[in-house]
Order: sequence, then C-alpha cells, then structure tokens
Amino acid sequence: MPLNPGRSRNMQANRRVDSKPEVRLRSALHARGYRFRKDHRLDLDGVRVRPDIVFTKRRVAVFVDGCFWHVCPVHGREPTRNEWYWTPKLRRNIERDRRADTALTSAGWTVVRVWEHETPEEALAAVLRAVGHGTKVWGATDTSG
Repeated sequence: MPLNPGRSRNMQANRRVDSKPEVRLRSALHARGYRFRKDHRLDLDGVRVRPDIVFTKRRVAVFVDGCFWHVCPVHGREPTRNEWYWTPKLRRNIERDRRADTALTSAGWTVVRVWEHETPEEALAAVLRAVGHGTKVWGATDTSG
C-alpha cells in the first residue's frame, strides 16, 4: 500500500512511451516523410533494448531521455527525499542505458540519445544526422564522456 496516494497517482502518470518530447519528435520525423517503428524491441546478444524510435533498415535507434529519470547533466540532481530508493534506481537507469548503447553499437547500430529539454529542432537535427550518415550522434547536450 502506498504511503501517499497523491504520490502514487503522480508516479502512475509517468509514461514509458509517448512522452510529449517523444511524440513531438515522431511527429516532426513523420511530417518530413520518415517512417520508423516506435517502442520496437530488439534482442541483441542477450540484451533486450526498447528504443523509443527505430529505423530498422538504417539501423538507427533513438532514445528520448527524461532529465530526471536518466540524470541529465544539465537538469539532473541528487534526490533529497527517499534517496535510499531513488539514488540506486537512477543509477540502475544509467547503467541500463550504457548496456543498451554498448549492445546496439556492437551489433552495428547507430545510437541517438536526446534529452527531453532539447528543442524539437535540436532533437530532429540529431536524428536526421544519424539517419543520413550512420554514425554515433548525441543530441545538443553531449553525454558521451
């Protein structure tokens, strides 16, 4: 039983798919004639990966990462309440992201990660560079280091 019904409702409202930034990016791509799969599961050497947007023929996997959930270097912050729960949870999210990136690149895929705070234009540009060039591309906020 949840300790706080309001918090429970709040957590249930968080979406795994179809976040606003993700929907905006998909709409922009679709309007430009690009076709892709959404939330398409890939099984790669024992690692299951679910990119938000997948260009199967071009082997490009796109993730639209939430600033809180994936600890954005610009907006991410250490939790101040229930840190015993949130700190390990967020750390596991980052580790899962890195495993997914490694599995995808090892299998010959291009990985694009954009942050929810990036403008739709920045996110679109990052995806179009990857789809056109087939190289690893990060969004406007480089997190490769």
